[in-house]
Amino acid sequence: MRPTSACLAPGFFKRSLDEFKRLSTFALKLEGLRSPTKPFPLILFEQPDDLERCKRMSDKDLGGFSTVNLDFHPVTQTEPSHARFHGTISTQLPQNQPHIQRTGYAGWRTLDRGATIFGKSLWDVSMYGFLAIQFKSDGRKYFVNVQTESIVPTDIHQHMLRSKTPGEWETILIKWSEFVRTNHGEVVEPQSEMLTQKVRTVGISLIDRIPGPYDLSISKMWTTNATSEDDILKKARSVSGGRATKQGDFNKTVARKDSGVGQGQRETTT
Repeated sequence: MRPTSACLAPGFFKRSLDEFKRLSTFALKLEGLRSPTKPFPLILFEQPDDLERCKRMSDKDLGGFSTVNLDFHPVTQTEPSHARFHGTISTQLPQNQPHIQRTGYAGWRTLDRGATIFGKSLWDVSMYGFLAIQFKSDGRKYFVNVQTESIVPTDIHQHMLRSKTPGEWETILIKWSEFVRTNHGEVVEPQSEMLTQKVRTVGISLIDRIPGPYDLSISKMWTTNATSEDDILKKARSVSGGRATKQGDFNKTVARKDSGVGQGQRETTT
């Protein structure tokens, strides 16, 4: 019997071992019978190598002129270690490509995590109530994007990343039920519940189509039930001056009125 190409892929056995450890811990602690109290990290920007887990995207991939950068910044006395998502948005259309009628977006997302001996590696966050994000914004209109292993692979679940203190570090908690399902720039009706048992990727995009520079710093993204045992949330609050706000004011009505929801997310499925 010959091993398949997936088994020979770099990191296959390590991912399988990590998944085995996770499943074993889950079973031994009977976590399926109660809500977990400790956090579940999705992406922590603690080392330069963490950037290799992310894919950068912009309309430049289709001939546009927006730029996208994702740089690592180590921890300092005043800031946590983080990735700086920055560049310039341009709405200029490429020449000799009449099929492209709209540009002006940039974003990043985590890469697909690859296969394991247990199958495709996905995040099961169904036991957690919130997606938590520690970030510092310039005040522009960013969106959090979540991609799941759904029947329609191009579906993207989105939620606005609204900053209350631009230029300062802050932490927000977003309920999974508050994300809006979109596809190729349009809100999908009827809305359906997100498959939180099968999350593929998470990321952030800028789709306001306002020309000019943008600058957003992300320290970490994780799932939590916001308990006293969430050490990540405690540390994030200390940097944010004790602030951890819940965003519950972004609903389907707002999404329908916002023509930019989902715009430019087609590349996230590649």
